[in-house]
Amino acid sequence: MAEKEVKLFGNWASTYTLRVEWALKLKGIEYEYVNEDIPFNKSEELLRLNPVTKKIPVLVHNGKPLAESLVIIEYIDDTWTKGYSIMPKDPYDRAQARFWAKFADDKCMSAMYSVSTSSGEAQQKMLQEAREAFQILEQALGSKKFFGGDQIGYLDLAITLLAFWIPILEEIVSVSMVDNENAPLLKEWFTRILDVDMIKTSLPPRDKMYELSKQRREQFFSGQI
Repeated sequence: MAEKEVKLFGNWASTYTLRVEWALKLKGIEYEYVNEDIPFNKSEELLRLNPVTKKIPVLVHNGKPLAESLVIIEYIDDTWTKGYSIMPKDPYDRAQARFWAKFADDKCMSAMYSVSTSSGEAQQKMLQEAREAFQILEQALGSKKFFGGDQIGYLDLAITLLAFWIPILEEIVSVSMVDNENAPLLKEWFTRILDVDMIKTSLPPRDKMYELSKQRREQFFSGQI
């Protein structure tokens, strides 16, 4: 696969971009990477390719752009059918994977950020909701090694960003959202997925993400964002 056929627009600190990068790597697809200076200095090319949301990541394949990380992952798996399978083969299992990915984005991600951008009684309420959401998410994992079974699958790629972000935010706000008491299997999966070579070698530096998250939290409370 020639590099010019596949181009990915993303940002070094974007775990949504990493979802797509991991899918491309699992498939063995060569691609050109374009790092966007977000949120205030987006390139004209990015705005042209994604005029609707103006967000990253954007995958361009043979000149045709696609936005939204989970949509892109499915496209990659459907287009390059040989080799590694990311999506489950069974239609019901595919639907379930999509359901849980949406649950993780809509409920778990929202709860995680609500905890990190609140304080006092409001934070305690958000924390309880977050812990309940992660207990529910754990049901999709069960006793499996990965959400995809014995190997990494679509849902693992979708949820790995939680495994990376939650410990950082827990440290910043001094709370526990996922632990051995409320979600022990999910906690074990956090450790397992972050130890996969493809994952751990491509994650952004933790210290930089810690400082960036801390800065954004301070800006939120000061009304700057």
